[in-house]
Amino acid sequence: MIEQNKQLGRLERVHGISPAYLQRALILIILSFIFFMAMLAAFSIRQQLGYFILATAFLLVKLLMLWGWMMQRKKAVILYENGLVLGKQVCFYDDIENIHLKQTSRMIGGEKNECEIVKTSGEKIILPEAIHDVHGIIEKVEEKLGLVGDEDDEEI
Repeated sequence: MIEQNKQLGRLERVHGISPAYLQRALILIILSFIFFMAMLAAFSIRQQLGYFILATAFLLVKLLMLWGWMMQRKKAVILYENGLVLGKQVCFYDDIENIHLKQTSRMIGGEKNECEIVKTSGEKIILPEAIHDVHGIIEKVEEKLGLVGDEDDEEI
């Protein structure tokens, strides 16, 4: 791993999970905890099994959301001088054949950005939608690949 980091060069950027996704998960965790406590209070007052089942369901929602939130926080795209890392996938800029950004409209939540990096070996790296500043990652990769033209070189 240390040898691989030396080959990748110096660290340039780290793109973690978008704050909007973390905020949504945190709101759901807080709401499920509030409903869990309310159902426990209702169960202790009324002593009916339905309230206990609802409390258990809200507790499961809370635990699953916490687990998902912790797993999502670990995801990050790390851009180095000579390549990028997404989780355990390592990709050198020399190995990239193409990069695609597909935007699809949704009824709720705006546009969905799907970014796919195709390596020369045919392997595909798909960036999760929750990654912050996907467009910045694409710009940086295209700059490293030489796909972006220099606008400063034009003569007036």
